[in-house]
Amino acid sequence: MMYDAYQGMADVGDRVRRLAGNAQVILEAWSSQPFASPWRKMAAYYELVALAGFTHARPEWEVEAIEIGGSRYEIAQDVATATPFCELRHFRKERGEDDPKVLLVAPMSGHFATLLRGTLRTLLRDHQVYVTDWVNPRNVKPGAGGFGLDDYTQHLIDFVRHIGDDCHIVAVCQPTVSALIAAAVLAAEGGNVQPASLTLMAGPIDTRIAPTKVNELAQEKPIEWFRDNLIGVVPAQFEGGGRRVYPGFLQLCAFMSMNADRHAKSFVDLFQHRIAGDFDKADAISAFYREYFAIMDMSADFYLETVDQVFQRHLLPLGQMTHKGRPVEPKAIRKTFLLTVEGEKDDICAVGQTLAAQDLCSGLRPYMKTHHLQPAVGHYGVFNGRRWETQVYPVLRNHIRASR
Repeated sequence: MMYDAYQGMADVGDRVRRLAGNAQVILEAWSSQPFASPWRKMAAYYELVALAGFTHARPEWEVEAIEIGGSRYEIAQDVATATPFCELRHFRKERGEDDPKVLLVAPMSGHFATLLRGTLRTLLRDHQVYVTDWVNPRNVKPGAGGFGLDDYTQHLIDFVRHIGDDCHIVAVCQPTVSALIAAAVLAAEGGNVQPASLTLMAGPIDTRIAPTKVNELAQEKPIEWFRDNLIGVVPAQFEGGGRRVYPGFLQLCAFMSMNADRHAKSFVDLFQHRIAGDFDKADAISAFYREYFAIMDMSADFYLETVDQVFQRHLLPLGQMTHKGRPVEPKAIRKTFLLTVEGEKDDICAVGQTLAAQDLCSGLRPYMKTHHLQPAVGHYGVFNGRRWETQVYPVLRNHIRASR
């Protein structure tokens, strides 16, 4: 019922936002005339109305080309392999066939993989990149089966095998846990295909360390409360009708409530920049929220198992994690170079939570383990923005080069 009620309101809101978007276009045209400049305020107002709503379709990647040293390089894109729940999307710049192969593991946490567009653009300077482009569960037929934490991890194992033993994993936030498990499983199997390097960025390896507000919220209620209060059923009109999910609109509302004042200020800033004619700043805010408000649901099994095993029972750091019934032993990792990255001001995954992977991977020699603490950045600054490009990325690039 919860999801059906939301969808009914969303359908009405979508019509209002489309009308507002059309009005914005007309008023912007009028405001370009010298005699009609007062219409600019109304156009800016309608832009806010048109923007203030959620969408459920993945935005375009919009990575057709990159610039390196003043030269333009076209980017080729294709789907390397796919399952009902994920497309492994392959990006490569022209003449980049011999670049190191990176598996960029995107979170499944309410947003689409395109949230890592900036991360991808930077990585493409020196690498060919495979991205886990997760499919919105509300578009996956129930006949495709369930999707839990083991299934997520198995996808990574299968993708590494597809790419080969020269694969370098870069996992951002939530999937650092599955990435570490995948590397451990491959190592324990003793086969030739193991990732050459593993980079874990701002992830919840051990959330007992310096718990954040997010960690505390996960501990406040028993897992039964999450199951009974946060799980909905996809409405029948969608392809995944009947599938149990943690709805994207609940996820995003929870995140926004943590920084409500900041988001409100951003909308005020957007309005003021637009009427002042500061279009670059206004466009940047608008582009951010178009991406931020593109939401995807999360499989109920995956969500509940993650809360239970990662945030409540801490199975991985306690040495109790299993994959498909078999114990996970990070100490089995002996060939994969490890880099952990954290942000000094991260209020989602605090300093120390990702670093914990260093102790878990006790089978690695000291020279194969590196840690980077990035000053003056929060969670998103670890993998996006100016400091990511100029300070974090060079460390990651050198780490990959050293492990080839």
